[in-house]
Amino acid sequence: MRVDAGASRDALKALREERKQRMPALQERLKEQNQTEKALVALLAEGPRTVPEMAEASGLSTQTVFWHLMAMRKYGRVADAELDGDYVRYRLISIDRVGEL
Repeated sequence: MRVDAGASRDALKALREERKQRMPALQERLKEQNQTEKALVALLAEGPRTVPEMAEASGLSTQTVFWHLMAMRKYGRVADAELDGDYVRYRLISIDRVGEL
């Protein structure tokens, strides 16, 4: 099967143009996510907290806080500390304690 070089170039050019148009929005979203994560890390640096406590302190929705916490937990940055009624308190995992888990 032979591929038309001109068609391939045109398709690649179209993909690059589409990517170029989407990049600013993607960069802005990444910036917002990083800011959110930094805010949550700063709150957790003060001590273990529940999702509602972090949402109230940060002004974010509980869904947003929970989503970021689950991502941070998946990658080993946050762990469950203890139960507080119906809620889990989350804590930061310090780098020197990672081996203990």
